[in-house]
Amino acid sequence: MGSAVGGDDDDMIAAINITPFVDIILVVLIIFMVTATTIVKQSIKISLPEAASGEATEDTSLGLTLTKEGELLLDGQPTDADGVRAAIRAARGTGKDVVCLISADKAVAHGRLVWAIDLVKSEGVGKFAINIDKTQAIPPDPATTGLGSVPVPGG
Repeated sequence: MGSAVGGDDDDMIAAINITPFVDIILVVLIIFMVTATTIVKQSIKISLPEAASGEATEDTSLGLTLTKEGELLLDGQPTDADGVRAAIRAARGTGKDVVCLISADKAVAHGRLVWAIDLVKSEGVGKFAINIDKTQAIPPDPATTGLGSVPVPGG
């Protein structure tokens, strides 16, 4: 127990010095703020179901490309819809999950891209992704697209 030195006062010191505690918490907060920006990933957060008997699956990936000239490429080789169907069926026949990465030139019509997605999904491929170039993810200039002026909020 603490007591005051010198004097008849027998009162206990009941105050706790929290200054060192606050200093430590502030240092931890600064470290967290600095490292948080390097940890953050851009992704869609989902909660996956858990299973005790789960096994790792091996994936077979196929690259499907639509060029602005109208060509359809499968893993860099020219093909047609029947060729894509045959490749997907062959990959599914191995017992592996099939993942398809669809890349399309920005000049490709939206309907053509939807057709490619439908082609892949109609063959039972449940996992596919659309390839993008994030550095070029800026909206087109309305003056060059023929859409006229786009109203700016608050302006």
